Amino acid sequence: MLPEATDRILALPDDAQILDVGGWAAPFNRATHVIDAMPFQTRGAMGFSYGGPQERFGADTWTRTDFCAREPWPYEDDQFDLVLCVTTLEDVRDPIWVCQEMSRVAKAGYLEVPSILNELTWRLPGEGAYLGNRHHHWFCRASAAAGRPEDAVGAASSVPAAGGAAAIEFVHKQHGVHADPTIRVTPSMAVELALGEQLQGLFWKGSVAATERLLIGETLHAELRGAVGARFPASRAERGLRGTEARLRARAEALAGPLRRRAGGRLRELRGGAVPPDAVVSEDHVRPGLGRPRD
Repeated sequence: MLPEATDRILALPDDAQILDVGGWAAPFNRATHVIDAMPFQTRGAMGFSYGGPQERFGADTWTRTDFCAREPWPYEDDQFDLVLCVTTLEDVRDPIWVCQEMSRVAKAGYLEVPSILNELTWRLPGEGAYLGNRHHHWFCRASAAAGRPEDAVGAASSVPAAGGAAAIEFVHKQHGVHADPTIRVTPSMAVELALGEQLQGLFWKGSVAATERLLIGETLHAELRGAVGARFPASRAERGLRGTEARLRARAEALAGPLRRRAGGRLRELRGGAVPPDAVVSEDHVRPGLGRPRD
């Protein structure tokens, strides 16, 4: 969690009621309540906690539930002075519902998600040949409400989104990004990123607007390539090296492709496999273009 955000939350009045959403792996000790899919007894899987030395929550204020189940959380409207959700929204299947419930049960909140550059970092420790953390479902973009640039922490945008409310946008992290070397923040680049460039923190009051940007027949590769290039402008030598690498990869694929196909066919024969005949398809099954208009 960004230190600036931790300090701001710890400065709240001592009687402030705070809900930590998804805090099982590394609990925020100042929270008075926690909601998570995992049990109280096994908390702290990451080996640390933060937000002060003393836990303010306990087994009696730890709610174990699927908080993406589209069922209202077991709290009253505006029950909490603040709700926080740190590096969790990018993990879950329905972050929009989570944001809606956070807005309902708390008067104010703080959320924190990885930056785009963090999600594009190649081979994070323990993650293997992936961009960012392999279990993340979403790219996230957080932006502060109009007139409240101080609520944007780290890499979050102080420029308000359309509508002017504090907002977070989620975009599906497509599998294809992992295989595109042109959008990688390489380890040698990643060491240049300060903590504030790796995380986006957003404070909000009242509610946070959560939306999904749909990708239908399109990808983010050009946009992501631009983000990496803006932060890490390539020198002439680097551009030449990348061009050489691309040509070598294309040549290797051209040579290896036919060999793989022949080897695959031979292995299929050895195991007694067979390619099924083409299906019989008529115009009732599929036809060029649209059907005849109904009217």
